[in-house]
Amino acid sequence: MTLENGISRSDDALTVLRKVGKALTSSLDLDQVLQVIMDMIAKLYEPSDWSLLMIDEGKNELYFAIAVGKSADKLKKVRLKVGEGVAGWVAEHGQPLVITDPYRDPRFARWVDERSGFKTESIVCVPLVSKSRILGVIELINIARGNQEKKHLQLLSSLADFTAIAIENVRAVSHIRELSIVDDCTGLYNSRHMHALLETEIARATRYRTCFSVIFLDLDHFKDVNDAHGHLIGSGLLKEIGAVLKQNLRTVDWAIRYGGDEFVVILPHTGRSEAMLVALRLRKALNQATFFARENLNIAITASFGVATFPDDANNKDEIIKMADQAMYRVKNSTRDGIVAAGQATIPDPKPPARSHRRKTA
Repeated sequence: MTLENGISRSDDALTVLRKVGKALTSSLDLDQVLQVIMDMIAKLYEPSDWSLLMIDEGKNELYFAIAVGKSADKLKKVRLKVGEGVAGWVAEHGQPLVITDPYRDPRFARWVDERSGFKTESIVCVPLVSKSRILGVIELINIARGNQEKKHLQLLSSLADFTAIAIENVRAVSHIRELSIVDDCTGLYNSRHMHALLETEIARATRYRTCFSVIFLDLDHFKDVNDAHGHLIGSGLLKEIGAVLKQNLRTVDWAIRYGGDEFVVILPHTGRSEAMLVALRLRKALNQATFFARENLNIAITASFGVATFPDDANNKDEIIKMADQAMYRVKNSTRDGIVAAGQATIPDPKPPARSHRRKTA
């Protein structure tokens, strides 16, 4: 994405804002939005180095979302506490700052220069503010004196406001998209998104002549938990089981809440034997877990597992889910708390690992 017709230093402020506003609102990709900002700043202010720092609210730190210039590579891992350095001061107070002699200013974090080997001679820093919330800062290093005039700084603050709004819009749309594919109870993907994931894995496996596997699991006697403890505890249990699944899977695997107390796991580049080992690991993790121990409920629960592999057991997404589901029901209708693969003749011994702590049957 580029600015419409480019931006010229001779453009008046209204023209610049109109062009930038149109460019920033023409994309819902955050990386593209931020790149527009950097391109525009380079054109207008010609700094030797410039950065866009975003606030990591969980850690109360600033990180370099984009850094351009000689010291850019050395800044990628640098983080500043909110309140630390010029950027941190601006993020904390929400006020723009111009410093023409940083080494005489106590707010300047000279250790950043020492780490990067750069010499900071001037700093212009403006906050990104949206709805009274500070998202980050734009920091320009060593710009020409003429670009530090009041009119140029007012324009930069206006551009920062546009930027903050654009970032909030992108985040809002991303959140809406996430809500449409994530189950609000467990935080896992929902069944709607499962079909898209399966289509992706089928296309990949077909193109590269590889395989993937699906595990279908259904909790055993989950209704007893709801009957004994209520639906609030039941929903909490589903959430904790979702966490157990994620903790015992690779980052490339996909965990999905299929519906009710049923879950699906998609294992890319995984054959049947490896998938059976994953199912065994998940079963063991469930068998060894005690839920709501703090509440003295000590709920224990098992699951029935079915495994199917593409393309050995099925050649489309509906069929592979069906095969894994049918395998699961063979366990569910006989022993429970076991694992069986599609087409497997016998069901392995469902006996769970020995446990030393007290459990309440669910």
